[in-house]
Amino acid sequence: MRKVPMTVEGEATLRAELNQLKTVDRPRIINDIAEAREHGDLKENAEYHAAREEQGFAEGRIKEIEGKLADSQVIDVKKLPKTGKVVFGTTVTLYNVNTEENVTYKIVGDDEADVKQQKISYASPIAKAIIGKEEGDEVVVKIPSGEAIYEIESVEHL
Repeated sequence: MRKVPMTVEGEATLRAELNQLKTVDRPRIINDIAEAREHGDLKENAEYHAAREEQGFAEGRIKEIEGKLADSQVIDVKKLPKTGKVVFGTTVTLYNVNTEENVTYKIVGDDEADVKQQKISYASPIAKAIIGKEEGDEVVVKIPSGEAIYEIESVEHL
């Protein structure tokens, strides 16, 4: 199986969620089910069914996170040599030649991607176009409306 890249921050976020699910949510749900059982007839007990449904979601998410962590390769960009090349985990400032605007993105794993936080997946068209390139390089990225030309202004290991 191929390992999926993940940043140190992404791993920490998943581990925190897993810890929350296992140590806080799971015991609370078990308690909710026990309380609902005490109310009698389970067929018509909405609280019981809601707690069981929540338990199913929580257990599913625990399995999903454990699987993602098992399949991940955590990359600490701060420990990588600063070569000026765009690699997974680097923060890249791009100059859009068409719009004359700068934009900054951090290249992260699929689960961590969030454009609002300026984090893009390594599998996105922009990341694919710039990975392996260096500061000063120009790259052409195919976008829905045609092509965008970017110049790589800076590559940071943040």
